[in-house]
Amino acid sequence: MGREREVQKSEVSYTEHLLAVNPYNPDILPDLENYVHEQVSSQIYSLDANLCLLRLYQFEPERMSVQIVARILVKALMALPAPDFNLCLFLIPERVQMEEQFKTLIVLSHYLETARFHQFWDEVAKNRGIVEVVPGFEQAIQNYAIHVLSLTYQKVPRSVLAEAINIEGLSLDKFLEHQVANSGWVIEKGHGRGQLIVLPRNEFNEPDLRKNSADSIQLEHITQIFPILG
Repeated sequence: MGREREVQKSEVSYTEHLLAVNPYNPDILPDLENYVHEQVSSQIYSLDANLCLLRLYQFEPERMSVQIVARILVKALMALPAPDFNLCLFLIPERVQMEEQFKTLIVLSHYLETARFHQFWDEVAKNRGIVEVVPGFEQAIQNYAIHVLSLTYQKVPRSVLAEAINIEGLSLDKFLEHQVANSGWVIEKGHGRGQLIVLPRNEFNEPDLRKNSADSIQLEHITQIFPILG
């Protein structure tokens, strides 16, 4: 849900050609670096191209662009709940990870993975220069926060939602109006003056749906597992 728009074939045909012909050829480094800039400016995303670039940096450490690596990690954060950030981080040398901006990005990743959204937004406010260079960052994280809430809750207090997506006041009112009109959300009155946001049912926040989903597994699929277990 937090993932960015995947690139279309026409947008990556040249890059795909480079990756297919010789992904370990250091001569394609400039093209892959330019493609990172294109991903940022056009708000598209290609994990495969970014992983290839990070692998090439391992072979050519003197050619590594710290700025480009940081942007790759920001784009990977925007792809949550996919594990892209950790996949990219695995290819980045420890000495680079110890630089301040990368330590900050690792902290941000930890806050998101543990759903500590208040701490996340506080940290972002102190380090806007790292993430603001990538358009769409806040919206992608807001989508991820909503995704996390929807896995657990059927109803969310307005205050909890506001903290998770870092929107308040009239901006939150407009956001809720949009979600009610387009995403099936419902707003109920809570205790006192509070509001409860009713999120669409899914197999994770609705036990009955989870049970039905489990019951729908075909018997033939189960019998195919038995020989493997034996």
